[in-house]
Amino acid sequence: MTEIYIDGDACPVREEVYRVAARLGLVVHVVSNGSRPIRPPGLPNVRMVVVGEGADVADDWIAERIGPRDVCVTADIPLAARCLGRGARALSSTGWVWTPDNIGGALAGREVARHMREMGLPGGGPPPLTRADRSRFLSALDTAVQAALRAP
Repeated sequence: MTEIYIDGDACPVREEVYRVAARLGLVVHVVSNGSRPIRPPGLPNVRMVVVGEGADVADDWIAERIGPRDVCVTADIPLAARCLGRGARALSSTGWVWTPDNIGGALAGREVARHMREMGLPGGGPPPLTRADRSRFLSALDTAVQAALRAP
């Protein structure tokens, strides 16, 4: 059965995922390290998972359990790569779909950005999520879930 895993600590589209999952009868795992409390939605198909604190603990929990018929929602490029490596689908909250063809370039770009930050060059966080981003996300999520449901 297809399940959706959410890298929950910084995911702005949880409500959208809940609606899609409820419509399709899918289980959602919202994984968090508890540093930012997430209010449980009180839905029977949503499992709140609080893991221990530490770097990549939530990512490890997801990567150890996700499978080829599952979908991960994350902005974390290394986690997306790990999910792809397990045969799962992965997408960002803006609707960017991570694939084996684009994940290598994304990982390289992440390293360049990290290096620039270490050099003290100005940077910035992601821009605020727009209505168009949410719409693109919903479309990408629907496509990813439908593909996962058809997977052998």
